[in-house]
Amino acid sequence: MPVLNPAAAESDLPVLICAVSGLGGIGKTSLAVYAARQAVRNGWFPGGTLFVDFRGYDDDPVTADQALVALLDGLGVCGTDLPQTSANQYALYQALLDERPSTLLLFDNASDPAQLTPLLPADDRHRVLITSRGRLTALDARLLDLDVLTPEAAADLLTKSLQLTDPRDDRVLREPKAVAELGTLCGHHPLALRLTVGMLRERRYRSIGSLVEELGGDGDRMRVLGVRPVFEAAYGQLPSEQARLLRLLSLAPTAEVSGEAAVALAGLPDGRTLSLLEGLAAACLVTPVPAAGEDVRWRLHDLVRAFGADVVAGDAGLREEGEAARERVLGWYVRWADAADDRLRWLPGRRVPERFGDRGEALAWFDGERAGLVAAVGWGREERFAREAVRLAQCLGEYLYWRRYFDDWIAVAEAAREAAGRAGDQLDEAGAWNNLGNALGEAGQVEEAMQAHIQARDLYQDVGDRPGEASAWNNLGIALKEAGRVEEAVQAYIQARDLHQEVGDRPGAAMAWNNLGIALKEAGRVEEAVQAHTRARDLHQAAGDRPREAGAWNGLGGALEEAGRMEEAVEAYGTSLEIAREVEDWYGVGQALYNLALLHATAGRPAQARPAYLEAADAFTRANAPTDAADAQSAADALT
Repeated sequence: MPVLNPAAAESDLPVLICAVSGLGGIGKTSLAVYAARQAVRNGWFPGGTLFVDFRGYDDDPVTADQALVALLDGLGVCGTDLPQTSANQYALYQALLDERPSTLLLFDNASDPAQLTPLLPADDRHRVLITSRGRLTALDARLLDLDVLTPEAAADLLTKSLQLTDPRDDRVLREPKAVAELGTLCGHHPLALRLTVGMLRERRYRSIGSLVEELGGDGDRMRVLGVRPVFEAAYGQLPSEQARLLRLLSLAPTAEVSGEAAVALAGLPDGRTLSLLEGLAAACLVTPVPAAGEDVRWRLHDLVRAFGADVVAGDAGLREEGEAARERVLGWYVRWADAADDRLRWLPGRRVPERFGDRGEALAWFDGERAGLVAAVGWGREERFAREAVRLAQCLGEYLYWRRYFDDWIAVAEAAREAAGRAGDQLDEAGAWNNLGNALGEAGQVEEAMQAHIQARDLYQDVGDRPGEASAWNNLGIALKEAGRVEEAVQAYIQARDLHQEVGDRPGAAMAWNNLGIALKEAGRVEEAVQAHTRARDLHQAAGDRPREAGAWNGLGGALEEAGRMEEAVEAYGTSLEIAREVEDWYGVGQALYNLALLHATAGRPAQARPAYLEAADAFTRANAPTDAADAQSAADALT
C-alpha cells in the first residue's frame, strides 16, 4: 500500500505526495482507492478524500483549471458561488484547504505534472496520492512503481474471481497447470487476467485448457485478451525515437537485454540509447533491472513485447528496420562471444583476446548474456541469419560445458546443425554434429551422442578435414566408453591421438592421451594408463593449459590408485585440486576432492574422508552439478 502516513515513512522527511506509476491496466487506481479507504477508516484523514480523474491518456485530458472546478464542487462551492476568474478560484481553493482538517487528495490517471502542480495543497496537513502510467519525476514526490502480479497472486486472482461467480466452478482445482499457463499468457497483468476471467465465465462449460490453447496459438493474443487499446494509447504518445526503440526491443532474442545489447539494436550512440531507455522506463514501458556491479538490464513486459512485435509485423518498412536491428545485435553477440571464448581457451603464447582481461571477466560476460546468446542462435532457422548463428554457436560450446548448462548446449548445437545444413556448409554441419554429440553425452544421452559423433566423423572425412576428424574420433571414444564399449573406445582414442599428432595438434593429442588413459584403466591395462596420463600431463604443462593439466593429474591419480601406488595417487589428486582451485574449475575441484575422500574411506580413514566429501558436495553445487553434489553428500552422511 502507498505510504500515506508520514510516521510510516523510512525517511525523516514527511511524505506529502505519493505517485504510483505502472502499465495501463496494472491496477494503480484500484490500489489507490483501496489505500484511500483504508486510510480514512484508520482515521488518518478526518477531512475525507477529494477525487479527480485527469484522463491523462485520453484525447482530451483534464486540465488543472477543469480539475479545480471539480475540486471546488467537492468542497461545496458551485453554481453562483464559484468565482468568475481562475485566479480567484485558486485562491478560494487554497483558503478552503487551509480551513479543512487533514484531507487526502486522490489525483487519478495523470499524465503531466502541469495538470497537478497548481492543485497541490499549500498546507502540509494534507496528503496527495497520484496515479499515472508514467513516472512523474518532475514532482517532489515519493515515486512507487507498480509491477505485475506474482505467478501465485495471478493464480489466486483467477481462482477467487471464478469461485465468487459460481462456488461450484471447480475448473481451477481440476486444471492447476492450465491456470498457471493462463497467468503466463496474460503476463500476470491484472487487467488481462480480469478480462480472461470474463471469458472463462462466458465459456462456463469449456475447460481452462481450451482458452490456453486459443491464446497460445498463432492469433493476436492481445486482441483476444482485449488489452490492445491500452498499449496502443501508450505507444501513440511516445516520441518517435522512443517508439522506434520500443519496437526494436520487442524483437530482441529475450525480454530482458543488457544496455550494450540495446545499443546494438538501436544502432545509436551509448548515451543516446540510454536516454531513450530512461524515457521508456519513465513511461513504464520498460523496466530497469539492477544487475551485477553498476550495470542495469532492461526488461519488456511480455504483453508490451508482443504488442511491439505486432506493430513491426504489420508494416513492411518496419519489418526491414527490425531485421537490420537483429543483424546488428547478432553481429554484436558474435564479436564478443568470440572474444570471450578465445579468453576461455587462451594459452600462453597466443594472441591476447580483446576486452576480457581474464577468464573471470569472460565468464561473467557469458553469464550475463547467456539467455540472449542461446535464443539468438535459434535465429539461424531463418536464412538471413543462418551463417552468423552458426558462428555464434561455435563460440558457446566451451562456456556451456564449463558452466554445465547441458540443455542449453543441446539446444544451441541442434539449432546450429539445422542452420548449417540449410546453408549447405558441410564443415560447419560437421562441427555442429560434433558439439551436439558432446552435449548429448554430458547429458547422459549416450546412444544419441555416438550417432552424432559418427555423423561428424563422416562429414569431416568427406571434406578432408583431418583435425576435425581427429576431434570427432576423440569424442566418439568418450561416448563409447560411457556406453561400456571400452575396447572400441581405446581404438577410437588411438585413432584420435594419431591424427592429432599427424597434423601437429599437441593440445588435441594431449586430450586424446588423457582420455585414452581413462579407457585403458577401465580395460585393466593400468601401467599403460599411468603412461598415457603422464604423457597428457606433460603436454598440457608444455602448452600452459592449466584446467586440462588439472584433469590429467586427476586421471593420473586414478591410475596410480588402481596400481596400488597410494601415496603417489594422493599427491596427484592434491595437485589436481590445487590447480582446479587456481582456475576456479569447481567441477574439477569436486572431482579431486571426491577421489581423495573415496581413497581415505577405502583406507579406513573416515575422519579424513567425510570433510573431503562435504567439500566436494559444495564444489559440485558451485559447478551446477546437483547430482554429483547429492552423491558426495550421501557418501558423507554414510560415514556419520
